[in-house]
Formats: sequence, C-alpha cells, structure tokens
Amino acid sequence: MLDGVSLGQLRTFIAAADEGSFSAAGRRLGRAQSVVSQTLANLEGQLGVKLFDRATRVPVLTDAGAALLPEARAVAGEMDQFKARARGLAGGLEPELSVVVDVMFPIGALTWSVAEFQREFPTIPLRLNVEALGAVIEPVQEGRCAFGIMGTLPLASDQFTRERLLGVDMRMVASPNHPLAAVKGPIPTSVLGAHTQLVLTDRSSLSKGRDFAVYSAKTWRLADLGAKHAFLLAGLGWGGMPIDVIEQNLKDGCLVELDIEDAASTQVMTMSAFWRADTPPGPAGRWLIERLKGVAGVCEGVEPEDKARFAASREARFRPRQAAATNATGTG
Repeated sequence: MLDGVSLGQLRTFIAAADEGSFSAAGRRLGRAQSVVSQTLANLEGQLGVKLFDRATRVPVLTDAGAALLPEARAVAGEMDQFKARARGLAGGLEPELSVVVDVMFPIGALTWSVAEFQREFPTIPLRLNVEALGAVIEPVQEGRCAFGIMGTLPLASDQFTRERLLGVDMRMVASPNHPLAAVKGPIPTSVLGAHTQLVLTDRSSLSKGRDFAVYSAKTWRLADLGAKHAFLLAGLGWGGMPIDVIEQNLKDGCLVELDIEDAASTQVMTMSAFWRADTPPGPAGRWLIERLKGVAGVCEGVEPEDKARFAASREARFRPRQAAATNATGTG
C-alpha cells in the first residue's frame, strides 16, 4: 500500500497542516474541500495511521501526523529540486560546474561570486579546485574543469580562449626582523641573492623548470600559499604575496614592503578566465565568468559584516597545510 503513496497526497497533507483546515488547503491547492478530505483519508488508509484528529471543528495534527510532516516536506522538496534540475538540463544548463582557480585570486571576490552563483543556480553542484601555476592549466587542458582562472603566466597554448577578469596587486615583502628590511633605498639583485627567497611552486609538468619573479638563486619552494605566508611572517625568507592576503600584516607592521632595484615593488598580476576553444563554458559557467568580471567593484561596496566573513574565509583557506620542497617551477 505504501508504494501507492503519491506526491499529490503528500502536498495535500502539507497544505492541510500549514493552512489549519481542509477548506483552506483546498483553496491553496485549487481543489474542493471534499477532494482534500477524501485524499487525506486515502493517505491515512495507505499509511495505517491517523494524520489528523477530526473530533474538533478544526482538524488537528496527531502525534503521528506531526512526526511524519517533516518527512513529507523533505520528499516534496526533493521532488521540487529534481524537477527544477530537469528543467535546467532540458534548457542546456550544465549538470555540474567544475572550475580551477589560481591561488592568487582574491578570496573575497571569489566568495562573493560563488555566493551569487549558489543563489542563481541552486541545483547545480559546484566543484572548485584551488591550484598554482601550471596546475591551474592542466585540469582545463585535460577536460576535467570547464574553465579556469589563472594569473599572467606564459604557459597557456593557443588552444585556450581567455577573458580578462581583474588585476591582483602583488608586493615583495619580508618580516621587519629580516636583514633585507634594514636595507635603505632600492635593494640590488646582488644583495637579494644572498638571502633565501620563498617561492610558490606546483607539481605540474607544464611549468616544470620555469620561474617567474624569482630574483635570488637561493630559494625555498613551497607548494602552499599559506605556508609561504607563515614563513614570511616568521622571517624565514622574503617573497611576493597578493595584497589582499597581507594587507593587514602591512598595517600591523608584521610585514614590510621591499624596494627592489630594477623591479616594481608593486606588480599587478592579471587574472583571466580561460577555457578550451573547442569546449566553451555553458550558461552557468558563462554567468559565473561575467560575475567574476565585475566583482572587483561589487566587493568594494560590500557591508562590513560581509568583509569580516570574507576575511575569516581567507584565513581558513590560507592556513598552512603543507610546505613541500620540490624541484618544480616557482613564482616569487
């Protein structure tokens, strides 16, 4: 008998419980009161329990009815989601969206955009990978991600289409206790070479043996931006970091900017969305790219509580997870 329980019966049950009467439930559902009453009677017969006490003028949920109501809501909600997703797929929406993002991309901008994506496409699962250097390119190249967001690196081939999103300010920094912090005026590369530069690296074959903004022959190569951040704060070396990660450190004096000779102390890394030319993003992916394009202006106007939430998310993301010394490529 339970196999015959229909979604229509569950919706009638929910409406009657919400409205407080069978007549009000009928008006909500566009049905006669007698139809509602008969539908609920049939449902009770199939379930073998009374859902409503009809002894009073207004039907009241029984204990069994109150216990089953949340389950009925869950089933109806799942069916609504199922139908919404089916409509989206029929309209060309992606069944899921996989994206790979450069670790240097501002976490506040990413968080804001993903929150908007969740509201716009609640039925589409989002799989987000955060990588560095060539490891950003490989998942897109191999078709594992619909698109990626990468910095200004001359690694991508002509098989990709690119769109500029925003620029990320990069600063060369060190602890105030580091010897380089005491150097007056522009620091020549000969002096930099005497000190360990902390370099972000990855394990992809695409960027193996390539260095970007690396000025010292002495390097420690770290596969995690959080580890690099922590090592900079500890005075274990010097290197470049995105301004959104270290802005508070600079204000607090925990880190200081370095003036490097023949190189701008403030460098802008252009972040671009890219995808394989033969497999452009679908509607949901295209929407997210457009949102990321305009997010710089949006994030400047967010409320203080949103900024605090973004900051907390950023700290969780950049908390050191591993510090791996490798022979792969690196960016200072």
